[in-house]
Amino acid sequence: MQSDIGASFSVAFTPDECQVAQMRQITATQLRRWQVPEATVDSVVVAVSELVTNGIQHGHGAIALKVLCSDGVLRVEVTDGNASPAKLTTAGDDDLSGRGLILVAVLAHDWGVSDGGRTTWCEFRPSSGRTW
Repeated sequence: MQSDIGASFSVAFTPDECQVAQMRQITATQLRRWQVPEATVDSVVVAVSELVTNGIQHGHGAIALKVLCSDGVLRVEVTDGNASPAKLTTAGDDDLSGRGLILVAVLAHDWGVSDGGRTTWCEFRPSSGRTW
């Protein structure tokens, strides 16, 4: 990101599977406006997809997606009404789900939960000392 230091956007929506694609599209569009490198856009969009899907499948009530970019850190937060924190799980070879947070952990520089377990977040930083 070049000139939008301190930029952010947020979207609140009802928990519906069709919202996952829309949140990916909104995120990718905004990150490109902020001139985030395409490889990072791709990783962030995957993380958004996984965190939003988790919020829809395991959360309660409305979902909120927030993306912030400040001081060279791009942070994604997904909040829902479930106070049970997201946890890494081990999916079996035949399991169709259960790998989302592993993807987030691999793609992001850091991830965790906050807000009493209601918010799952991840952070991305530019490589090789660049700023966005």
